[in-house]
Amino acid sequence: MDQEQKNTSEEYNRARARVTELKAFYSNVAAYCLIIPFLIFINYMTYWDYKWFWYPMAGWGLGIIIHGMVTYGFGSDWEKRKIEQIIEEEKHKKS
Repeated sequence: MDQEQKNTSEEYNRARARVTELKAFYSNVAAYCLIIPFLIFINYMTYWDYKWFWYPMAGWGLGIIIHGMVTYGFGSDWEKRKIEQIIEEEKHKKS
């Protein structure tokens, strides 16, 4: 396998991993948007005096915020720069 094919394969794998990551995040948000109203409905129909739906809504919501931050990026610029730096260092070692 020549270098160009190897680079194309690596780019494809990175793009595919990114799409998988985005798909997981959007699936998480969609499930939240479907399930939380259902939990509110269950709470309303059973015992509305104690509003327990806030707990799963807040917990899962925090999880979605963290998932979004990981997916869209806090720290990803640093990771990309570090990866590029390491690749460049290895290229210089080889030549």
